[in-house]
Amino acid sequence: MAKLTPMMEQYTDLKERYSDCILFFRLGDFYEMFFEDALTASRELEITLTGRDCGLEEKAPMCGVPHHSADGYIARLVEKGYKVAICEQVEDPSKAKGIVKRDVVRIITSGTITDMDKLDEKSNNYLASLYVGKKGIGISYVDITTGDSYTTEILGSGPESISKCIDEIGKIAPSELLVNTGGDSDFCGELQSRFDEVRTLEEWYFEKELCISNIISQFKVHSLSGIGMDTSSFAAISLGALLEYLKVTQKQSLDHISSVNVYIVENYMMLDMSTRRNLELLETIRGKSKKGSLLSVLDKTATAMGGRLIKSWIESPLLDKYEIERRSAVVESLTEDITMMDQLDEKLKQIYDMERLVGKLVYGNCNARDLISLKHSISQLPHIVKSLEDSESQELRQMGEGMDILWDLYELVDSAIEDEPPIGIKEGNIIKENYSPELKELRDIALNGKSYLSRIEERERARTGIKNLKIKYNKVFGYFIELSKSNIDKAPSDYIRKQTLANAERYITEELKEIENKILGSEDRMVELEYEIFGEIREKLKENSQRIQSTARSISKIDVLNSFAKAAYLNNYVRPEILEDGSLYIENGRHPVVEKMVAEGRFISNDTYMNGESDRMMIITGPNMSGKSTYMRQVALITLMAQIGSFVPADSAKISLADRIFTRIGASDDLSEGQSTFMVEMSEVANILNNATEKSLIVLDEIGRGTSTYDGLSIAWSVVEYISGKSNLGAKTLFATHYHELTELEEVLEGVKNYRVAVEEKPGEDIVFLRKIERGGADRSYGIEVAKLAGVRPEVIARAAEILRNLEENDLNKKSPSQLSIFSEESREESRTIRESGMSYSASVVQSEKEDSAYEEIVAEIVGLDIMNMSPLDSINILHSLWKKSVKIKG
Repeated sequence: MAKLTPMMEQYTDLKERYSDCILFFRLGDFYEMFFEDALTASRELEITLTGRDCGLEEKAPMCGVPHHSADGYIARLVEKGYKVAICEQVEDPSKAKGIVKRDVVRIITSGTITDMDKLDEKSNNYLASLYVGKKGIGISYVDITTGDSYTTEILGSGPESISKCIDEIGKIAPSELLVNTGGDSDFCGELQSRFDEVRTLEEWYFEKELCISNIISQFKVHSLSGIGMDTSSFAAISLGALLEYLKVTQKQSLDHISSVNVYIVENYMMLDMSTRRNLELLETIRGKSKKGSLLSVLDKTATAMGGRLIKSWIESPLLDKYEIERRSAVVESLTEDITMMDQLDEKLKQIYDMERLVGKLVYGNCNARDLISLKHSISQLPHIVKSLEDSESQELRQMGEGMDILWDLYELVDSAIEDEPPIGIKEGNIIKENYSPELKELRDIALNGKSYLSRIEERERARTGIKNLKIKYNKVFGYFIELSKSNIDKAPSDYIRKQTLANAERYITEELKEIENKILGSEDRMVELEYEIFGEIREKLKENSQRIQSTARSISKIDVLNSFAKAAYLNNYVRPEILEDGSLYIENGRHPVVEKMVAEGRFISNDTYMNGESDRMMIITGPNMSGKSTYMRQVALITLMAQIGSFVPADSAKISLADRIFTRIGASDDLSEGQSTFMVEMSEVANILNNATEKSLIVLDEIGRGTSTYDGLSIAWSVVEYISGKSNLGAKTLFATHYHELTELEEVLEGVKNYRVAVEEKPGEDIVFLRKIERGGADRSYGIEVAKLAGVRPEVIARAAEILRNLEENDLNKKSPSQLSIFSEESREESRTIRESGMSYSASVVQSEKEDSAYEEIVAEIVGLDIMNMSPLDSINILHSLWKKSVKIKG
């Protein structure tokens, strides 16, 4: 019966242990794959499929890639969602008895890839772990290339907790998300639909005792309290499971993950996924490009580390007024000292990615050029510290005084590593010869072997008095001293006879044998010794990884603050005053991105005045393309910029802290989820109504437009009433609408003010959008005029105008305004009563139901309506029927 060969048995045993991975099996200079792995890899990597005798009747399918270029192939497989297990020889083949021992040394996934060529240098590559418990959710994540790790938890298990969790995961944007199998299956399904790579882990990963042990071991603390955690926290379980996954996949000590940032979600401004997308913080909605985003305007960072940190700051605005003002104070100091700002920028540009260099040190995959990069980076630190310490800013001086310039590490690398070493670390020529006496001697021997022997020969002639003494060489004896028969009696006692010839004697000495070994093995020994020395230096640097990380964090923070200062200086931004009374004052505010896309001086700035009392809600009317959305977005972006410590695009600004920014701007059908435009719109509105507070800033654009006119108007009215009411939300809100009827709300709801986009309209000429926001409501729409400006055919425009006239002439509201107006005197009086009595929106509905039982029938009819499948004509007919019943009840 056919049997697998010993090598193939070794392969199949390993493959069985790592059945969920593609196994890269090291054979000589290649990584080989067999059987199903070979079929998969040849297809995905487009490499040749061959076969290999394996002991069975048929050859095993096989394909392979060179080990020196394997990283690119591995990255391609990982990008396609595969896990790759790297199997190496774990013993010296020359000392092996039988088959060389092999084992998997690392498993590579999308969250654990370390190939720098495949990673965006200005983006973190996070691996995240999610523990979904019965009463809370733990979230932990780490970037193994930098050692940055974070953990938090969200208490509760209802829809609100799940929504917060999804928003937090959306902010993290992990490459790989790990979830416990015992969690909510519906929630897991939602995660898989929203994020690219979600893996479920077996429950043993999340065992409490294992998780606590992992945390204590990794961070070298006696208990969880040492890092600000609690043994009963959901965060601890998610963090411990994450560390266990790293142990299983990385199979080595990850010393650079030496601390964890334990944070509270509520300590930062919360931004849901919709808001981040609508405000285009890091990328544009269309094209997913950095250009055109807020990041593109603010990111003037000079280092990769700063580039990653500025993204984190933009997505996590602060709620701590003191910390915000500390940041903006530094920005102000730098904008007032342009020379220093430029000096810092010049020095920062010469600093390499120190954080990821630490990751390479820990993983052992750095080369001598990486160490030179570290040395060059450290060389800039004294200059940066000097600039900071000379500053008039107390904050900058403190940053300089607290920075470790790592000079001992600079001297170590400078004394040992050649200035221009090769890429490889096993080729020699990477260590300076003066660093090691042995290395210096070996190089001297290798380069000057013959002259070295000649000097010994001359010395021995002088010592023995034998003028014809010669040092010779052959392959059998190596180097030896040859004396003629007549001189053998003069041979010193330390000469050891090796061979007798007819007319001569050959001798060796201990010194000569040692020199021979050095000369003959000098090349190999030099390479070996240099590799040993390089390993020792790498280990010394690794032992100082926490110091390097600390300095790298300081540098990245300086880089981001300097970036804010450059953006402020170049774009004429001002330092905002941070308030806590709920008010918002912006004088001549501008959209930070849009103003860069128009000709200089052409962007129209606008003022904004809001507070928590008389001016809580702005109802903004005006035609499409007139600038309403741009204006509302700029208010949101200015608020966000202020809370990350940046200056803002305005002549002056006073910004109260917002705990959240919500936006509902535009919507698109989510066909993959079976959700219509209207459903997406209503879901986003529901999220806002359920999670906003009076300290939130809400931006709503065209609520209700996804359904029929009357439905949409009713929903918009209701939403405005609910948000504006202090007993409900009372949040600062910018509400753009085409429903001009809503402008009547200013008269009946406290805190609501009408604004419109100014339009210049001259008889016989096209309208001109002045893009200026002014008090008052628009008296009509300009849809047909906008269509004309957009280039719609003249005959279509003319016919549209005719249809509009007919509709306006037959408008039911115009026929009987006293009865049909949604905003009748009765309705106005009811709204005033609700406002004055302090009743909530929901309470007013309950009260109205109790007033007359006859309304119960109408309420039941409304509840039973299938509005999602109702045509506009059906909506009008049903509304008219309900109106008639209401009139009848009123008598």
